Amino acid sequence: MNISNITSIGLDIETTKELGKGMNELLANYQVYKQNLQGLHWNIRGKSFFELHLKFEELYTDANEKIDMIAERVLTLGEVPLHNFNAYSKIASVPEGNNVTSDVEAVQLVVQSITQLLLLERNLLNLSDEGEDEGTNSLMSDLISEQEKTMWMFKAWLN
Repeated sequence: MNISNITSIGLDIETTKELGKGMNELLANYQVYKQNLQGLHWNIRGKSFFELHLKFEELYTDANEKIDMIAERVLTLGEVPLHNFNAYSKIASVPEGNNVTSDVEAVQLVVQSITQLLLLERNLLNLSDEGEDEGTNSLMSDLISEQEKTMWMFKAWLN
C-alpha cells in the first residue's frame, strides 16, 4: 500500500474527494428538505393541521441533526462542507416547496424529497462500500433505514 495515496484516516485520496463531493451534494439536499419542512410546519392548513404541524416539526428538528452529522462527515473526509444557500440551490435536486398549505400536497412533497435523498444516500452507500469507508457507509445505512420507515408511514397516510 502506497501511503502517499492514503488520507490520514486510511482512505484512498481520490475516493475520499469523490465521497466528500457526494456528501456535500447530500448536505445541500438536506438543507432544502429541512427548509421545506419548516415551511410546511408554518403553513399547513386544514383538518390535519395538528397532526402534521407536529410531525413536520419533528422531521425538521431531526433533519437539522442529520445536517450536522453530514457536515461533520464531510470534515472528517478532509473536505469543506457547503454552508450557504446559493451553493445549496446550485446542486440540490430535492424539489423546493412554495406556499404549500394542503395536507396531501405537503405529504407528497415530503415523499418526493425523501425519495431523492434515498437515491443520493444509496449512491453514497455504494461508493463508500467500494472505497472501504466504514464511517460514511454506516451513516448512509442509518439514514436509509430511518427514511425507509418514514416513507412507509407517509405512503400509508396518503392511501
